[in-house]
Amino acid sequence: MHITDPIADLLTRIRNASSAKHSTVDIPASNLKKAICQILLDEGYVKGMQLKEDDKQGVITVTLKYGENNTPAITGLRRVSKPGLRIYTNCEDMPKVMKGLGTAIVSTSKGVMTDRTARAQNCGGEVLAFVW
Repeated sequence: MHITDPIADLLTRIRNASSAKHSTVDIPASNLKKAICQILLDEGYVKGMQLKEDDKQGVITVTLKYGENNTPAITGLRRVSKPGLRIYTNCEDMPKVMKGLGTAIVSTSKGVMTDRTARAQNCGGEVLAFVW
C-alpha cells in the first residue's frame, strides 16, 4: 500500500504508540524520517532510536520515553505542512511552539533541524511538524 504522507504516518505511529503506552514503535525507514527521529531523540522526546536493515528499505525502531506515573514525554504531535498545503517560513517569522516550550521541526536547505537551530543559522524552510 502506498502512503500519501509518510511524515504524517510517522507522527501518527508515534502518537498512537505513546497513547497506548507501548515501549517501542517500528516505522518504515527513509532519510527524512531518520532525521526527524534524530531530532526527537536530541530534544529528549524519545529515549532511543535504532535502525534495522532488511532487504527492502529498513525499519526504524523508536523507544518511547515516559515520565513519572507513566505519563508520555510527548504531549502533542501535529503535522503542519501537508502535501495539499505546504507551509514555508523565513527565519524572522519562524513559529514558536507553546511560546518556546515546544519544538518546530523545519526542513531547510541545510537539512532538517529545529526552529531554534534554523534561527541560529539564519535560514528558513518548510515547517514539517510541531512537537510539545
